[in-house]
Amino acid sequence: DHSEPVPKADSAGAAAGNRYRNRPSLRPDHSSTEGRVAPVECAGNPGGSGIETNQILSAEKSMARVLIPLAQGCEELEAVTIIDLLRRADINVVTAGLDEKPITASRGTKIIADTTLDQVMDAEFDMVVLPGGLPGADYLNEDRRIHQILEQTASRNKPIGAICAAPKVLATAGLLAEKKATAYPGVLEALDLDSTDVTNAVVQQDGNIITSRGPGTAMDFALEIISCLEGSEKRNQVEAALQRPS
Repeated sequence: DHSEPVPKADSAGAAAGNRYRNRPSLRPDHSSTEGRVAPVECAGNPGGSGIETNQILSAEKSMARVLIPLAQGCEELEAVTIIDLLRRADINVVTAGLDEKPITASRGTKIIADTTLDQVMDAEFDMVVLPGGLPGADYLNEDRRIHQILEQTASRNKPIGAICAAPKVLATAGLLAEKKATAYPGVLEALDLDSTDVTNAVVQQDGNIITSRGPGTAMDFALEIISCLEGSEKRNQVEAALQRPS
């Protein structure tokens, strides 16, 4: 039952709008959607209807828009890595706190979200990505607004990503039925998911669902999201600049 928000996820107020930041108008090339983890073509190419909520959500329609909800107790390495790499790929990332407070991540790092979840409930995104960590993933799972967003995103045939403990949120939402998925060891196994094929892959893509294992796989996860939304050429461009060991 997701009828009640989590204790630390208070309803957002209009004051959160003061934290919006301008995003540049860029026109990345969306001609390629080839991924590198699974041979399934991602259906999450940008091109949905415009968002008029505020400046951060009114970017050009040609720019992919990704929502990253941030719960108290999220895993900061995962959250910041995903945000950083997607923005390096010129993706319009919107981070939304479950409440108006600065997010205190699982290791005590403070993160200021762009906005609050209440401010973007009526907005459309090309993808939703859930960072993991505890208790952050549990707070996401207990928030009815998160499940509403996931349901709406899935109904529009847009991709959804989750890493570490956050794939449990997708499982609770029924999005892992008849799917292959990975997560932090033990997270999905504890749920006794009869129709889910739990794998040990670093990043697992099955249709529009992309999952990954934990902090150490956050870069691989973010790069696969870039492949999904912007194509392999953009992914390779971003990865080359990171100077990762070959």
